[in-house]
Amino acid sequence: MTNRTLQVLRVRYLDGPNIWTYRPVIEAWVDIHDLEDAPSNLIPGLYERLTAWLPGLIEHRCGIGERGGFLERLREGTWAAHILEHVVIELHGMAGVPEGFGKARMTPERGIYKVAFRSRTEVIGRACLDVGLQLLQAAIDDAAFDVAAAVADLRTQVDKRALGPSTACIVDAAYERRIPTVRLTGGNLIQMGYGVCQRRIWTAETDRTSAIAEGIASDKDLTKRLISACGIPVPAGEIVDSPAAAWAAAEDIGLPVVVKPTDGNHGRGVSMALDSREAIEAAWAVADSEGSGVMVEQFIAGVEHRLLVVGDRVVAACRGEEVCVVGDGVSTVEALIDSQLNTDPRRGSDEAFPLDVISLDICPTVVLELERQGFNCASVPAAGERVLIQRNANFSADVTAQVHPDVAADAVLAVKVIGLDIAGVDLVCSSIDQPLRAQGGAVVEVNAGPGLLMHLKPASGEAQPVGEAIVAHLFPEGDSGRVPVVGVSGAEGRAQIAHLVAWLLQSDGRYVGLACEDGLWMGGRLVTDRNGASWDSGRRVLMNRNVEAVVIENGPVVILDEGMPYDRCAVGVVTTAGVPSALADWHIQEDAHLRNVWRTQVDLVLPSGAAVLNADDTMVAGLAELCDGAVWFYSTQRDSPVLAAHLAAGGAGVWLADDAIVVGRAADHKVIGQRSAPGIAVLDPRWAIAGVAAALAAGLADDLVHAALDTYRAPERA
Repeated sequence: MTNRTLQVLRVRYLDGPNIWTYRPVIEAWVDIHDLEDAPSNLIPGLYERLTAWLPGLIEHRCGIGERGGFLERLREGTWAAHILEHVVIELHGMAGVPEGFGKARMTPERGIYKVAFRSRTEVIGRACLDVGLQLLQAAIDDAAFDVAAAVADLRTQVDKRALGPSTACIVDAAYERRIPTVRLTGGNLIQMGYGVCQRRIWTAETDRTSAIAEGIASDKDLTKRLISACGIPVPAGEIVDSPAAAWAAAEDIGLPVVVKPTDGNHGRGVSMALDSREAIEAAWAVADSEGSGVMVEQFIAGVEHRLLVVGDRVVAACRGEEVCVVGDGVSTVEALIDSQLNTDPRRGSDEAFPLDVISLDICPTVVLELERQGFNCASVPAAGERVLIQRNANFSADVTAQVHPDVAADAVLAVKVIGLDIAGVDLVCSSIDQPLRAQGGAVVEVNAGPGLLMHLKPASGEAQPVGEAIVAHLFPEGDSGRVPVVGVSGAEGRAQIAHLVAWLLQSDGRYVGLACEDGLWMGGRLVTDRNGASWDSGRRVLMNRNVEAVVIENGPVVILDEGMPYDRCAVGVVTTAGVPSALADWHIQEDAHLRNVWRTQVDLVLPSGAAVLNADDTMVAGLAELCDGAVWFYSTQRDSPVLAAHLAAGGAGVWLADDAIVVGRAADHKVIGQRSAPGIAVLDPRWAIAGVAAALAAGLADDLVHAALDTYRAPERA
């Protein structure tokens, strides 16, 4: 019986650089069974069904390198695993998280393929894989499949699991600066950088954002009093505790007025331009339901603007707009809101949308605004009649280039007075290109944790690089957020080398984090003796805010099953290659496959770093050509031809000459330690000189390494 069923044998999330690519991937082992004998051109109707369900496949270039390249392969004949790769990539894009990388490779076992595809979030990648399998199977079997429903379910997963757009723009900006990022939770808490050099963000809040300043910003009255004391124009106002008090305050201030919560946000509970007792008292009830207190303040005529302040400068500005509907003589106000406003693609119910959906059930200020005009939700405005729906919180047009320097200075001063490092400053004025005082404008609010989407997706004008501005604020030019990371890979000797390198780095006065097969060590203290050589242990070291230098062992299982815990390293050590049969469980059966495993470590070396390679192992020595940085060779043979050629070309290395450990840089050679030193004598000589080479490649001074070698004692567990 013919078996044309796709079967997933195993799935791994490689959450870091791996044998496929520099970024996290889902790797699935897929058995296509008898489809091995049935490429796509032999399955009637498969091409037509796939292109009808997934028209975006036309954009996939595949190996041909041109638009439509994959469809050409599909028409000519390609195998189910390759098709699955492209289907899953397309589903990512349809779900709102586009990814561009994927590969499908056959294994030595008939019908079994490895399919890898980029996915920033494991749960979303797995969901796309599941849907992709079902869709492709239905296409092969000529069965029905509800693509729209499946994509809707995926979008729901994305809404729940993916980074919000504000956080994502910051993470993307960090990636462009080559600053590493780590997602610390399933939400938007992100670590940028490693160890002691790291910073943290939570959407548009950072670890520099003061809790006291946030508290001040949430108190609108206190905020106004503080910034007014520094000469910034603000509207007059006072806190009131009842509808009657609200009216009394309005009479004192002068009509019209604004009634709003003292601690609200996003414009919720804010009623504007109120000019009657009835409207003011009704607005008091709405504001009271939204916050812990109610404020009545002077209404400032003009247009609302939101300025984004990062550090000591305004980096973006948006102008607000009044929101109206126009009657047709037939539809109710509620129907007009749905047809004319809520269909705007900028409106939605989550952070992915810069504007909120307007629902009369949850927007009491809209109901009040309608009542002031003599309408309710069931009213039918005359044809052409304009009905005001909202006056505020509708920032849509970018006006960054128009902001007057004095206005920008007022906004920055307001944020500094409050004590925030990133804030949204709301102000009202007629013209943003004129000073506030000259036109009777005023700052009305300072908001912590401002939304960024209005600046990323304005309805008109230029999108602003707010993510880049926040990254530059946290990491000034030249600051990479990195501590020195030494990665140790290879078939043998990893733990011995890792302990020696950690000791040498610690001798330089640094707090060193070490993750190796016999445990996790912080500052020389054993934290745990379990799962030390794992992705999780390596990541724990990088998350520690005390760590000034890192040493991480990466065995083949970590590389093949988990991915590297870091994105790049200062030093990458590879010891020996071993034999392919040792990794047969991963279908590593040729030297080329084995080389691909160990090159992962060398590929991660920074241009400013170095690979430390065994000159006595032909495969390992051959990895030198892949290194972006410098290369240090080490050898137990003083007459190693590989080492000799490297030194002659101006390179560096470490080798044994009888009892002496010698370091050479081009023609400059000197003894840096003795093989017979008590601590070093217990180590395999290959790993002793590899550790010395790694420490020197990491920038330690020769004299320091020399002295530290004399005092080294290997931990009993090593």
